[in-house]
Amino acid sequence: MLKPIGDKVIVKPKAEEEKTAGGIILPDTAKEKSYEGTVIAIGSGRTLENGERKPMSVKEGDTVLYSKYGGTEVTVDAVEYIILDEDSIYAIRE
Repeated sequence: MLKPIGDKVIVKPKAEEEKTAGGIILPDTAKEKSYEGTVIAIGSGRTLENGERKPMSVKEGDTVLYSKYGGTEVTVDAVEYIILDEDSIYAIRE
């Protein structure tokens, strides 16, 4: 498994929709990429100038919305993950 450092967050993206609400099956080329996922792991937080650590705003298990252009996609054991800076996360879905 991956363990992020600093203010990094590992997110497992939500599965892309296979068909529309009307039941039409989408080919791979027509699927929209999801910018929502589940937080799998978090780092220890950002180190401030005074040496203290700023706690993370998200926790493992949170469902989050993140930047379209943020993060790095990685595959581990055939599972796709995205490594993001905490500030690339826009919202926690409740």
